[in-house]
Amino acid sequence: MSTATTSQPLNSRSRVITASLVGTTVEFYDFYVYATAAVLVFPHLFFPSVSETAGLLSSFAVFGAAMVARPIGAAVFGHFGDKIGRKATLVASLLTMGIATFLIGVLPTYDAIGIVAPLLLLILRLAQGFALGGEWSGAALVATENAPAGKRALYGTFPQLGAPIGFIIANTLFLALNVALPSGHDGASDAFMSWGWRIPFLFSAVMVIVGLWVRLKLVESDAFTKAEKKGEIKKAPLGYVFKKYWWQLILGTFFMLATYVLFYLMTNFTLTYGTAATDAATPGLGFSYTHFVLMQVFGVVFFGVFTLVSGPLADAIGRRKLLIWITLAIIALGLVYTVFLLPRESEAFMGALVQTFLIFGFSLMGMTFGPMGALLPELFPTSVRYTGSAIAYNVSSILGAALAPIIALELWKAAGGNPWLVGIYMSGAGVLTLIALLLGKETKDVDLDAS
Repeated sequence: MSTATTSQPLNSRSRVITASLVGTTVEFYDFYVYATAAVLVFPHLFFPSVSETAGLLSSFAVFGAAMVARPIGAAVFGHFGDKIGRKATLVASLLTMGIATFLIGVLPTYDAIGIVAPLLLLILRLAQGFALGGEWSGAALVATENAPAGKRALYGTFPQLGAPIGFIIANTLFLALNVALPSGHDGASDAFMSWGWRIPFLFSAVMVIVGLWVRLKLVESDAFTKAEKKGEIKKAPLGYVFKKYWWQLILGTFFMLATYVLFYLMTNFTLTYGTAATDAATPGLGFSYTHFVLMQVFGVVFFGVFTLVSGPLADAIGRRKLLIWITLAIIALGLVYTVFLLPRESEAFMGALVQTFLIFGFSLMGMTFGPMGALLPELFPTSVRYTGSAIAYNVSSILGAALAPIIALELWKAAGGNPWLVGIYMSGAGVLTLIALLLGKETKDVDLDAS
């Protein structure tokens, strides 16, 4: 196998790190703002004519619809990313995401315009998914194509850090608003339900301006410039990647499956289950929203730390070997799900178990998500790298993220409020990822400049 490239990057280390980190932080912040509102706000404001459970399912369905739009965004942004370059494509994806999120913040509710409100919410949610479909792979390519020799996985963790940082900012802001505004019905304040929930969406505009300022300073990657000079740019990257690299697309999709299922169970489902009343039709743990979000935010700190830890490890021992061990741990965590997540007589003991679960789960999330920033781009040559990595990453979002919240809710209901079936679901996703990893090859020494 050829050795890693040693060519001198055109972008400075600080510029690469900042551009890949800031952009994905903005993108994931926007995405998580919706995820939080899908649990806390939208069932009441956009789907009030149905039951509480049906409203939550409808809200999650709109949340999942964005995952369906992500492969379309991957194909479109991937096409332009492989045709005209990474920089312009990344700027366009960031603008699309920011505008859609801002418009959700000014959207009239069901009480104001009726059925049009959830339809508009769906359209803007699809726009969010479309934008995120092109964001991640472009940021990963900026990081990895400009990485020094032997440090590609480390650099690849910087766009991955946007996920935990965006989560913490979005949920902390929602939490601060929910605490600060006068209390009212359903555990959320009247002022918060009236206008306070819009602030995080509107705040996105400020973050987008910062992200654009950083990304406009980027210089096109050396790998893309070389491919362009050699005449290797494809007229139809999408068709070419499906024709020549279909196996890599399949492997990359299933590499990500356990990561997606784990993350959306750790965030959306656990928030719903953890805050559901113990005497509800489908009982939960009965934590207050504020208490549980604080527990999640603390857990996500471990997500960020272990994302960074995973980079040097993946550079040292290889992406495949590291991910095989982490995937085995994910399977094991799913099998002991109920050890941590069943109601207990002692609220303090139950809280300690749940917090331990969140720490374990988010730590594994960092270890499995971190290497993906290098692994997926390494599966494809420069001429189709944006398209290939984006398709694999985002098709997996349908199989993992789009279905995970809905499947988890149904399994939770089917077991009468016991989450053991949800744990089996997590383990099953881990088994599929493990099979893909065993069928794949190590990529850490692949030359990104090679045709």
